[in-house]
Parts: sequence; structure tokens; C-alpha cells
Amino acid sequence: MPRTSVVTGAASGIGRATKELLERRGERVIGVDLHDAEVTADLSTASGRAHLVEGVRGATGGSIDCIYAVAGLSVPGPDTVAVNFFGTVATLEGLRPLLRNSPAPRAVLVSSMAALLPSDAELVALLSAGDEPGAIARAGTLAEEPSTGQLIYASTKLALSRWVRRQAPAPQWAGAGIPLNAVAPGVISTPMTAELIATPEGREGLLKVVPMPLNGIAEPIVVARALAWLGGEENTHLCGQIVYVDGGSDAVLRGDSVW
Repeated sequence: MPRTSVVTGAASGIGRATKELLERRGERVIGVDLHDAEVTADLSTASGRAHLVEGVRGATGGSIDCIYAVAGLSVPGPDTVAVNFFGTVATLEGLRPLLRNSPAPRAVLVSSMAALLPSDAELVALLSAGDEPGAIARAGTLAEEPSTGQLIYASTKLALSRWVRRQAPAPQWAGAGIPLNAVAPGVISTPMTAELIATPEGREGLLKVVPMPLNGIAEPIVVARALAWLGGEENTHLCGQIVYVDGGSDAVLRGDSVW
């Protein structure tokens, strides 16, 4: 039987590319987004996250094979905290019970190479502790200044990468036969980055911060292919890995370090 997958952020960018790729391969895909999706849900709110789970349950009869948690924001404010970290975690934890009847359950999320960039230690700690009100408040404070507001996105992605590492080997994931992993893209040509890469000067400036010596800025399909493999039946033993699809940024910035 064809696999049934859920893709959040399915209306644009990496999420859309992933949904379209899976559908071309014959899978049934339930897209989730604020619009133009099988399930419309706002992952910045508790009610929206609950609606996501119930919407997917209703659309699938309560059984799915893979979760692709792709939805994310990059604005320097509290909404990025709510969607990127708490929305992603709620998606994975809320939909995990629907994987129980799959012969090959999988889960994968999108982090970012931005996890390697400067972040705010206090915000990361609040995220890791699961303190949403505290994290939202901290993000609000950081957003008051451009120099600190830019730390919010990287902080959410660092916390997500750590969450994957800590959760993947646990009984509810690996113990239940569910590989949980993440991809960490570099600069991808999506609506999220459109203004940043609109001019040669903008592209050059961004690539100084995010060096991508292998083929430069990528199209969303590049990340979608990696996601599809991680969420496919062939992936039986990758556990808690952060796979950098970044044209070499990780290798350049971290050198010999593996974490």
C-alpha cells in the first residue's frame, strides 16, 4: 500500500517541494499550513496545534507512516519561537501515536545550519526546558533590538537540534521503532530568503555568513530529497542525526568538530 505522510509548511518552500516529491512517488500526503492545504492550522497556538492533530486524524482514519515537520518562520520575534520550536515539537509528539500501526514509521524535522551561528543562551535554555511563556517573553525582549532579535531564529534551531539528539534514542521514538532525525539546510531559495538573495550584493553578503562552497544556494527540492530518504522505508538505523544539507557550511564553520 502507498505510504501516508504528513507535511507541515506544505504551501511553500521546502514543505511544498517535499509534498510534491512524495506525491510524484505515489504517496498520499496530508499537507498542513495556514492556507492551501488539506489541514489548515496555526502552529503558533495551542489550539492550532490541537487542530492539526485532529485534522490529520480525521483525514487519515488515525494511521500515518511519516511525519515531516517542516513549517517554520524566520522573523525576529516571538512567533518564530512559537512555530519553530513549540509548534514543531507539538507536531511530532501530537502525531506520534498515529504512527503506531505503520510497518515502517518515520519522523523527520527541519532544523538549520543557523544552529551553528550565534544564539541566545537564555532563550535556548527556556526552549530546552519546554517553558513556552518564558521563551516567548525572552524573545520579545530580544526583538526590541535588531542586534539581539537576529539571535532568535538561530536559538530555535539550536534548541530543535538538541531536542532531536535527546529524544531520538528514547523509548517513545527509537524504542518504538521510529527513526527520528533532522535536516539542517543552508541557504535555500524560498520565500523566506527571497529578499535576502534578491541582489548579487545580498547573496554575496549572506554567503559570507553562511559559506556554501559546494554549488552555492540550493533549491528546495535538494532538501526535499534528503527529507524523503530520512522518512522512507530504507532508513532503518539513522537515529538522532542532524544531516547538514548546506553546501559545506558545517564543514567550513566547524572544521574537525562533530558537534
